[in-house]
Amino acid sequence: MNTATPRNSPWLLAGRTGKMNPSVIREILKLTEKPGIISFAGGLPSPKTFPVAEFEAACAKVLRDDPHAALQYAASEGFGPLREMVAAMLPWSVDPARVLITTGSQQGLDLVAKVLVDAGSKVLVESPTYLGAVMAFTPMEPDIVSVASDEHGLDMADLQAKASGARFFYALPNFQNPSGRTMSEERRNALSQTAAKLGLPIVEDNPYGDLWFDQAPPPPLTARNPDGCIYLGSFSKVLAPGLRLGFIVAPQAVYPKLLQAKQAADLHSPGFNQRLIAEVMKNGFLERHVPTIRALYKSQRDAMLEALAREMPAGDPDATLTWNTPAGGMFLWARLPKGMSAVDLLPYAVAQGVAFVPGAPFYAADADPRTLRLSYVTPSVPEIQRGVAALALAIKTYAANLKP
Repeated sequence: MNTATPRNSPWLLAGRTGKMNPSVIREILKLTEKPGIISFAGGLPSPKTFPVAEFEAACAKVLRDDPHAALQYAASEGFGPLREMVAAMLPWSVDPARVLITTGSQQGLDLVAKVLVDAGSKVLVESPTYLGAVMAFTPMEPDIVSVASDEHGLDMADLQAKASGARFFYALPNFQNPSGRTMSEERRNALSQTAAKLGLPIVEDNPYGDLWFDQAPPPPLTARNPDGCIYLGSFSKVLAPGLRLGFIVAPQAVYPKLLQAKQAADLHSPGFNQRLIAEVMKNGFLERHVPTIRALYKSQRDAMLEALAREMPAGDPDATLTWNTPAGGMFLWARLPKGMSAVDLLPYAVAQGVAFVPGAPFYAADADPRTLRLSYVTPSVPEIQRGVAALALAIKTYAANLKP
C-alpha cells in the first residue's frame, strides 16, 4: 500500500518506506554537536589512526601514473589489484573472482538483503545485533527473529529451535557492535557444524576483527565453510571511513546476483578511492599500521574500565553499572541497575555533558532497556575520565528522581 505524503503533495510513497526509520545512533550523534558534550555514542574510528601522509602520497602517485583510468567509470566487481589484495589477506583460500568491492560494508548488507530476502522471509540475528544490519534488512520486509545469546555467543539450542525456514543467520563474531563480545571457538565450531547440517547460510560481518588487543580472535566462520557463508569486511576501521570502501566474499551460487544488485545500485564503487586503498596497502602497510590502532584503542579501553571502576564502584546502589571487558574492537556494553532505563537516563547524561547510545534499539525483539553502549575510541583519556564521572553523576541524579 502506498503511503501518502503531506497534504497537497502529488507524491505517493511505496509501502516499504513505512518501515524505514532514522538511525537512532545518527539522531543521538546530533546531541554531540552541542558545545562541551563528551561523546561515547558514535562508533567512529579515531582520526588519530588515519594515515594522512600515506594517502597524500597515494593521491599524487595515482593521479601521476594512472589519472584517466582512476577518474573513469570502472568495473562493477572492483579494481582487480585490490580484489587480489583482499583475497590474499584473508585467512583461508579465496579466489579473487569471489571478491566484490562495495561502497562500505553497509552496502554489502543492503545487497545481501536485496538478493536473499523476500517479504515475510525469516532472518535470524543475534541478541543484541548491529542496528545498521536491521536497518538494511527491514525495507525488504523480513521476519527478523532474534536468537538468544550470552557473553560467548549465541545459544545453540535456541538457534536450532528457530532455524527452520530461515534464509540466513547474520552474525558478528568478533568484538560485536554493540556488545563488544567475541564468539568463542567452541561456539563457532558448533554454529558452523549446525548450520551446515541444517542447510542454514551464514552472513558473517567482520569490520572489527583486526582490532584485537592481546590475542587474535578464532578463525572466521567462513573459513570453516566457504560455500555456506557470505563474508563482509571493511577498510573503514583500519584505514579511513570517509573513503566508503568494503568488500563481500561470496560463493558462486550467490555472487552473480550480488554483482547485479551492485550494478543496479551504483554501477561501481569509486575507482579512484579503490586505487588509493590499493596503493596505501602495498608493501605490507597494514601489518605495520594496524598494531598502532590496537595499542591506542587498548589504552583507551583500559582508561574507560579504570574510570568506571573508580566512579561507579560495586556496592553503590545509586551509581553501579555492570559492564564487560571487550578483548578488542570499539565498544563496551553496560547495564543499569534494576528499574532503570537507558533511554530515560540519556537526558540526565546530556545535561551533565556526556552522551551514549541506549541499548534497546540493538534488539530485534525482547529489548533490554537497561543496556547501553559506550564507545571508547574517539575521546581522549582525559575526556574518558571526565565523561565517566559525568555519567556516574547522571545515574545518581536519575536514581534520586526515581525514588518516591
